[in-house]
Amino acid sequence: MSFVTIGGITLHHRHLKATGNARAIIFINSLGTDFRIWDDIVSALDGEMSLLVYDKRGHGLSDIGEIKSIDDHVDDLSGLVDHFGLKKVVLCGLSVGGMIAQGLYARRPGIVEAMILCDTAHKIGTNESWNTRIAVVERKGIQAIADGVLKVWFTPAFHTSRVAELDGYWNMMTRQALAGYVGTCVAIRNADFTDAARRIEVPTLCVVGDQDGSTPPALVRSLAALIPGSRFEIIRDAGHIPCVEQPEALTALIRDFVASLAPGAENHG
Repeated sequence: MSFVTIGGITLHHRHLKATGNARAIIFINSLGTDFRIWDDIVSALDGEMSLLVYDKRGHGLSDIGEIKSIDDHVDDLSGLVDHFGLKKVVLCGLSVGGMIAQGLYARRPGIVEAMILCDTAHKIGTNESWNTRIAVVERKGIQAIADGVLKVWFTPAFHTSRVAELDGYWNMMTRQALAGYVGTCVAIRNADFTDAARRIEVPTLCVVGDQDGSTPPALVRSLAALIPGSRFEIIRDAGHIPCVEQPEALTALIRDFVASLAPGAENHG
């Protein structure tokens, strides 16, 4: 296990370097998960690209810290980029991770070479929906909403045929720190990248599972429509977390997208 302290917040991470001029990709996990959701993707891409995964604050083995807005998560990501001396990065963010990626681009566009925005949007949910969720988990705990959340994370087929994994992801979600979960809910509720998305000027791939009940294909398509020149792809037989449910399909899209980027911007990451 590897840890680094950024701005007073200790972050759990894994950094796999590739030789030569390999591009650097940073993976940013979703609400209620840790960086293990990327394990299959990382295993497939190890050696081809320099890979960095980390538990965002309030999740996994990272510090909880204080979470008032997406900016707090962006602070951590920005600090990680500097800590590892990365000059250019490709960001791959899932759900709130995609919002954090958009936030880093808005703050420091010069270091972002491209983005892969998975099952995310410029604006997710409503004040009412997030306030309701926050009230329930503060009163009853994350366990009270876990079954419902897993129904949008994964398809009915996953629930039927991959029961042991489903149990594991239920455990992952319910064992997250309550303060980190609630703080990130608040951050998502208050985040709106609608205007910022129109100003994105780097190659961007928007990806969504065809059965995502959290950020449905129509919502992700609306994000892609805001981003000039972006690419939109749907992964079949996947819910909100295709990196777990259909990792081969997502890996293929990542490889193809990275291969399409202009040469000469490799990072030595």
